[in-house]
Amino acid sequence: MTPAHVAYGMAAAYGLRVPPATVAAWEAGESAPTDAELTALAGALWCAPGELLGAPGTLREYRLAQGLAADDLAREIGMDRRAYERLEDGGKWTGNDRQAAALGEVLRLPSAALVRFTGRDEKLTELLTSAVTTRWQAYVRPVGKVVPAPKERIQEVLQELHGEYQAGMAGTLNWGGGGGAEEAGEAGRAFLARLLAEFWERIER
Repeated sequence: MTPAHVAYGMAAAYGLRVPPATVAAWEAGESAPTDAELTALAGALWCAPGELLGAPGTLREYRLAQGLAADDLAREIGMDRRAYERLEDGGKWTGNDRQAAALGEVLRLPSAALVRFTGRDEKLTELLTSAVTTRWQAYVRPVGKVVPAPKERIQEVLQELHGEYQAGMAGTLNWGGGGGAEEAGEAGRAFLARLLAEFWERIER
């Protein structure tokens, strides 16, 4: 099918008139269709909207992959439609824990995506930093309140990360020479900079 064929199919089946050049721009990744355009495009191509998105990355893409309109999703999770739309536009999460859980369930979000979309990345990073730099055991429960994962798995990952951080710091300080403390500081900062990514990689494997 040429872009002109696709554009004709969208107009014939959905009454949505789109220039063939616009269809070509979507195909080239130069622009993205609106919700209505994506639905019509999927219909013209005889597939589900989610099949056209690849791996979802944004909240909107996760919603479209499930074939939901923004107002339908807002209603399902018990959130004001305008508040939800602001969230998709990059606004801050204003919902409660029940709504966050519903969002994750309805959109089938991976844990990392759920935490990111509900604005808890920073809090989780702070908890993980404290866990590896002090006593990790004290942070199993707080991390568990943010991350929907089994307690035993959180324990394992926190213990691993704590052990690696402490071993790295001790090893750097034991190299000797005048720059031991400085080297340790740099190594510690580098470890902490990738701490959140390391946590998700381990918790989800």
